Amino acid sequence: MNDLHAHWLRLVDGGHALLDFMAAGGMVMWALAGLCVIYWTLVFERLWFMHRIFPLWVEEHRLAWEQMDHLSGSWQRSLRTAWLAQAQQRLGGPLRLGKTLVALYPLLGLLGTVSGMIAVFDVLALSGTGNPRGMAAGVWQATLPTMAGMVLAITGLFSLARLERSARLALERLADQLRHD
Repeated sequence: MNDLHAHWLRLVDGGHALLDFMAAGGMVMWALAGLCVIYWTLVFERLWFMHRIFPLWVEEHRLAWEQMDHLSGSWQRSLRTAWLAQAQQRLGGPLRLGKTLVALYPLLGLLGTVSGMIAVFDVLALSGTGNPRGMAAGVWQATLPTMAGMVLAITGLFSLARLERSARLALERLADQLRHD
């Protein structure tokens, strides 16, 4: 029981530290956190789709293709092209939103830099250079969102590259399954 209590206290302390970190970065940090939640929800949805939903769609179309395999005609090429285009849209369409969110991360970080520097200039205007603590708080507020935006952008780029590669491989597998001579 004592171990559970100590774990709970560490968890609460970590939550307070996270809230302090977010508050130190200003409102931009909360915007970055919101976009981060949206982005990673999209990533997990895409992973779920690629591993659970899309294989069912592929199997359905592969079975339909096998049933039409004995028929001949030029329409098979058009049907194959249409199915591949549908698959590409299903796999890659939602990734455009992810690319947009990844592009917004460093821009919001830059907005945090600007707002933090405005806070530094406010301190300078009110108290001159005699308040280093106030200036340090503004610089701290300026650097946190920049760092957070860059970290989120880097992790977003890696995860997007992984998702795009998985989508491309799934599309290539589908194209191989829908071959005709």
